[in-house]
Amino acid sequence: MQSIIERRCVDLLHDAAKNGATDIHIKPEPSCYTVSYRSFQNLRQVTQFPLDLGDRMIAYFKYLSLLDMSEKRKPQTGSFQLPINERSHYFRISTLPSVLTKESIVIRIMPDDTAESLHQLAAFRDSARLLEKLSEASQGLILLTGPTGCGKSTTLYSLLKHCAEKLNRNIITLEDPVERKNQSILQIQVNEKAGLSYASGLKAILRHDPDIIMIGEIRDAETAQIAVRAALTGHLVFSTIHARHSVGCLHRLRDLGVSFEDMSQTLIAVSAQKIIPVFSDISQSESCYRALFEILEGERLEDALLAASLKKPYSLPAELSFEGQVTEGVKIGAIQTSCTL
Repeated sequence: MQSIIERRCVDLLHDAAKNGATDIHIKPEPSCYTVSYRSFQNLRQVTQFPLDLGDRMIAYFKYLSLLDMSEKRKPQTGSFQLPINERSHYFRISTLPSVLTKESIVIRIMPDDTAESLHQLAAFRDSARLLEKLSEASQGLILLTGPTGCGKSTTLYSLLKHCAEKLNRNIITLEDPVERKNQSILQIQVNEKAGLSYASGLKAILRHDPDIIMIGEIRDAETAQIAVRAALTGHLVFSTIHARHSVGCLHRLRDLGVSFEDMSQTLIAVSAQKIIPVFSDISQSESCYRALFEILEGERLEDALLAASLKKPYSLPAELSFEGQVTEGVKIGAIQTSCTL
C-alpha cells in the first residue's frame, strides 16, 4: 500500500507527463514550495506545497534516486525509473541547496521510448540523412549543441541507435548520470566517490575496444580535453555542449582550452538544434514539435574554423540557417507534419 508521500510524488509525475512537461521544478519559498512545469522552454507554475510536505516529497525523490537523503548542503544528481500509464519513464533529478536552508529540485522527464529514428524526429529528412552519413565516419568528434530542452539527448540516442543497429558498431557511453538506458550499448555512469571520473573512465573505455564513445556533456575544460583526446586516438566521439549556435560552439571550445588546431584535426561536424512547432493543418489549434538542425560540416566547418582563429565573423548561408530553413520549408511544404517529439 502506497504511503501518502509516495502517492503524492507519483501523482505529480503522472500529471507532469500527462501535460507534456519536460521538467518539474520544485522551488522553496519562505512559506511554501512552488511547483512549475517546463515544456519546450516555457515555464509555468502549477501548484504549491506546504513546506513540510515539500521536504518529505524531495526526500522521497532522493530515495528513489539513491542519493544521500541526509545531505542538504551539497548539490546532488541522480536518476530513477518508474512506469507512467503502463509506459516506462526515466527521471533525472538535480538538487541544489538554497539560502532558505531548503533544497530546490529539478526532475527531467524522459519517456523510455525505443529511440526514434532521426527521420521521425527531424523537420527535414535531408538533415536526418546528413547526420546519419556523418555518423558513419571511423574517427573524429561530432558535437550537438542548443539550449536546454531542445532535444539534444533525443537526437544523440537516435544517432547511437543508428550506429549500433545499422552499422554494427561497438558503442560505450560515459555519462553523468546515465539519462536513458539502452540495451544495445554499454553505458557507464561517472561516480567520483568510487574513483570513476571522466578521465579514469575514458582510460578504461579505450582498453575495451570501442568503435564509438559517447561523452554525455562537455561542461568544463577537463571534459573538453577528454573528448578531443578520445577523438585523436582513432575513435568516433559524440557529445553535447551548450552554445548559442553551431559557429558559437567553436568559440566555446576555445574558451574551454581546445586549440583551433585540435578542432581542425578532430571535428567532423557541429549540429545546432532547436524545436519548432508544426501544424499539420492551418486550422489546427494544437501543434506537434520537430527538430530543426543547423549543421556545420565539410568546407563550411573549415571556413568557420579559419574565421574563428582569425577572430573574424562567420555565418552559414541563409538557406542553411534556422530562419532560412523554416522559410524555405514553409514555401515548398517540406516540413514533416507527423511528429513524435
